[in-house]
Amino acid sequence: MLSWEQTPSLGPMRCCRAWVEIDLEALRHNVQQFKQHLGHRAQLMAVVKADAYGHGAVMIAQAALKAGANWLGVATVPEGIELRTAGVQAPILVMGAVNSPEEMQAIARWQLQPTLVTPKQALMFSDILSRLAPARPVEVHLKLDTGMSRLGFPAAEAVEFVRFVRPLPHLTIGGLYSHFATADSPDPTTMIQQHQRFQAAVAQLTAENLLPPRLHLANTAATLADPALHYDMVRVGLGLYGLYPAPHLQSVLDLKPVMQVKARITLLKDLPAGTGVSYGHSYIAEHPLRMAVVGIGYADGVPRILSNRIQGMIKGQLAPQIGTITMDQLMVDVTHIPDLQEGDVVTLLGQDGPHCTTADDWADLTQSISWEILCGFKHRLPRVAIEKPISSIQGARQGG
Repeated sequence: MLSWEQTPSLGPMRCCRAWVEIDLEALRHNVQQFKQHLGHRAQLMAVVKADAYGHGAVMIAQAALKAGANWLGVATVPEGIELRTAGVQAPILVMGAVNSPEEMQAIARWQLQPTLVTPKQALMFSDILSRLAPARPVEVHLKLDTGMSRLGFPAAEAVEFVRFVRPLPHLTIGGLYSHFATADSPDPTTMIQQHQRFQAAVAQLTAENLLPPRLHLANTAATLADPALHYDMVRVGLGLYGLYPAPHLQSVLDLKPVMQVKARITLLKDLPAGTGVSYGHSYIAEHPLRMAVVGIGYADGVPRILSNRIQGMIKGQLAPQIGTITMDQLMVDVTHIPDLQEGDVVTLLGQDGPHCTTADDWADLTQSISWEILCGFKHRLPRVAIEKPISSIQGARQGG
């Protein structure tokens, strides 16, 4: 009998069932595509919030910076601290609103750059920083609401906001920004209106000699849509991971998906005709079939609503998913694929031979968006870095 000391470590076992592969060469390619698109004027912020859209924040941040990204964007203070404790030294913008003294102290300690959206928030920050021993100055970014109606001070009052924040002790204004609500729409009307509000604020601040040193406005969609929106920096999230915010923007850059989701066959079994499969018998075998149980389910990030609607890819062939997707497992029909064994790999998202399934495909089926699909893969799926030549990644897509 094995003792506890002789028991295999957990690390290798985590990839025995299911995992997420991260193609760092594809990531580098995408960063370089954006850098070339921006030219020399604008810097690139790699948005790595939400664990880098499910890709693994530390790994993505380090690879993106090495490939040429200049800044990192996160949503929360803990996300920024995670990067700092991993040794990341690049400037990090916290894009969410911060209101607690604990978060403000942490921002100073870890040299993060917060977003300020109200005078009250700015006053509180200045007061908290003045109590630190020694006091630590913090570079802040002011956010204007130009039409997103979420975070931001009214754009029409930008001069008053900057005048209020500028003299506060321990705060240095490092940037001014806003965010688009409809940059991914083929109709640019609303985006143009928001840009005009931002331009008006910039003009007023310039006239008063109050313009902050760094302006940024564009997300991935706006970066692709119009070079006039690039300003001093762009904030690229989805495009970094190789997906496009909208079909009409796909021709601008050649982006490569970074994520693949894979799992292993844990059991093969033969079912007679008329057999019901999984909870609720949502699938009844119309003929004798060979079924593979695959070790991944909705608790890992495969939406249950996709039951009986997707296909796995095994050895370059498509295998229809059958029955209700369960918490930890799903089933596929492999009748037509010979010589399979337990342990063989099933690709759920990614490419296998001529077939490719992307987060966009799943988003279409779930009436959601690719952002949500990517962010849905849970932490019990380990992220495994791989590197392969870009030329090996084909542009095929699996239909349906």
